[in-house]
Amino acid sequence: MEVTPWPVLPALPDPATDAVVTSGLAAELAYALGGPFHILLPDAFTANLTAMRSVLADTGVNGFVYFAKKANKAAVFVERAAAGGAGVDVASAAELREALGHGVRGEHLMVTGPAKDHVLLRLAVTHGATVAVDSPDELDRVVALATTGRAGPARVLLRVLPESRPHSRFGLDDLELAIALKRCAEAGDAIRMDGFSFHLSGYALQPRADLAARLIGLCRTARSQGLAAGRISLGGGLPVSYTDADSWNTFLGTQNPGHYHARKTFGTGDFYPYHSPLAGAHALAALLATRPEGADRGLADLARDAGVELLVEPGRALLDRAGATVFRVQGVKDRDGYRIVTVDGTSLSLSEQWFGSEYLPDPLLVPTVPGPVPGVYPASVGAATCLESDMLTWRKIAFPHPPRPGDLLLYPNTAGYQMDSNESPFHDLPLPPKVVVDRTDRPRPRWRLDRHAA
Repeated sequence: MEVTPWPVLPALPDPATDAVVTSGLAAELAYALGGPFHILLPDAFTANLTAMRSVLADTGVNGFVYFAKKANKAAVFVERAAAGGAGVDVASAAELREALGHGVRGEHLMVTGPAKDHVLLRLAVTHGATVAVDSPDELDRVVALATTGRAGPARVLLRVLPESRPHSRFGLDDLELAIALKRCAEAGDAIRMDGFSFHLSGYALQPRADLAARLIGLCRTARSQGLAAGRISLGGGLPVSYTDADSWNTFLGTQNPGHYHARKTFGTGDFYPYHSPLAGAHALAALLATRPEGADRGLADLARDAGVELLVEPGRALLDRAGATVFRVQGVKDRDGYRIVTVDGTSLSLSEQWFGSEYLPDPLLVPTVPGPVPGVYPASVGAATCLESDMLTWRKIAFPHPPRPGDLLLYPNTAGYQMDSNESPFHDLPLPPKVVVDRTDRPRPRWRLDRHAA
């Protein structure tokens, strides 16, 4: 076969995932489970959490980390958050119950989302969770629950509508904030108004630091009205770097419709930024060092001087290299100079595709028997469904061996949002189970099924 310069995007090295493959565990799990499955690597979660907490300590910032549970449904990450002294950000009654059931203390829960239902609010108030209030009527419902219940004061943050996103459906505008502050003051001991929260899309540091500085000022205003107002939630906004800078820039500069099945087109703006010069804990450190507009010091200094605790709610960044997804090749078809591989699952288990985008890190081909002479064998990857659009990888991946039925495809670093955000038992296909690999530094890694309540 003629060698063609197909674009590649190698994932950053991950010895833990490599150990699952080289030990033979991935092949045995594929045989035992009889379908696609997800590998969970909780030691990576713990390492990421430790790094972020170290940044807060090193900068002298009073801070707290919440794991945004929506990024992955697995119980093991909630268990690791609880064991590591972190909190969990939840947005439904089921998520709240899961977090409590796996060891997270009520006061370490952050409840977010719009127009929260009565059951969720009641559980939050009962267990002392912090509620990020999104509207005046939601605040009224929290006050009513706190007034009529027997729990202590309801803890709330007021979610602020960013000036840069005036049409967002989330958050309180200036008039609503004034009404909410007045209502909190009037509620007396029924409410503890702990501060403010916000959420910004994207990963730019300056807008996040600017808005945080504004909220520090709002804390001072709220304190003048007799409210506690000593905490600010910065939301998530910490990126993951999946590949190196040279690979990412080369990929963006060379990829074109001819590199995709059916000449599928993607604009470079359609892709997640798979390389970031500052990611995870390094991005958090850079944010804390950023000087807000009009300030003479960095964000960390402003927060310390104001006595404000900074809350961080990363999901994806805590899950960097904390898992992978494995499919078995079910069939292979030749098509116009490349192959179409069909696997035993669906693209619903790689959520990026269902946002009109593509999960770009190259999957690893794991042959079940020794392959022929290495070469370049381009192939796209489709799902075992009847939908034309159900493609796990539209791009023609330059595999080093020809994919064959029975081989495995391992998609790296999928724990953050990819695994289960959009999973569905379409065609009555079972959802891929999650396999927890607790130790990869042993000759034979140990594993168990995750304890998430189905």
